[in-house]
Amino acid sequence: MRCAVIVFPGSNCDVDCFYVLRDVLGQNTDYVFHKEKFSPNDFDLIVLPGGFSYGDYLRAGAIARFSNAMESVIRASEKGKLVLGICNGFQILLEAGLLEGAMMKNKDLKFHCHDVYLKVENNSTPFTKLYRENEIIKMPIAHGYGNYYASPETIEKLITRKQIVFTYCDEEGNLTEKANPNGSVRNIAGICNENRNVLGLMPHPERCAEEILKNTDGKKLFESILEYMKGGLFCGNA
Repeated sequence: MRCAVIVFPGSNCDVDCFYVLRDVLGQNTDYVFHKEKFSPNDFDLIVLPGGFSYGDYLRAGAIARFSNAMESVIRASEKGKLVLGICNGFQILLEAGLLEGAMMKNKDLKFHCHDVYLKVENNSTPFTKLYRENEIIKMPIAHGYGNYYASPETIEKLITRKQIVFTYCDEEGNLTEKANPNGSVRNIAGICNENRNVLGLMPHPERCAEEILKNTDGKKLFESILEYMKGGLFCGNA
């Protein structure tokens, strides 16, 4: 599998993503600088990592959306290539219109950096096929702009089309206000596009992908991608 990790000014999780893809999973991985363009056929997986692209000026992800690399990311997504946006990468995908909705400051206006529990709402995507539906997993978050919002009409569409992939929950899987770290509508932590090839999530799977970290729940996300690329069954819009 050929992987790209896009590097924006202010990215700080690019090395983590690169390490997991190349050194943990043994995949052919390249850094792509934000000023570079590439062909949709150059990569099978494109990762937009976490960080503070362009210093989060204007809005988180708003300036990065206009970079040369994002023109190529959009073209690749239209060709069906897999695109994964983590934290700031999720924000960029929203700003670019590859995913629906918007990201606001956390409800309490504080930066949150801690582990959260997540419920896997949809395991019929290339990114989640090795998880069980409704499986409870744990991942770390680190963000100040993680309060996902969309109109009631958009939320209803996301529900109907099963585009909500991860939600914040407690240890028993209950979607409570207390378990929601940032105020996201309906406890949404991650969504995909209708074609299932673009995923954005606020938690960091690359930070829980090795035994030495005492948590490998995030590794399954990357292994799901590998399984999909090997030709495993994919449920499409199910």
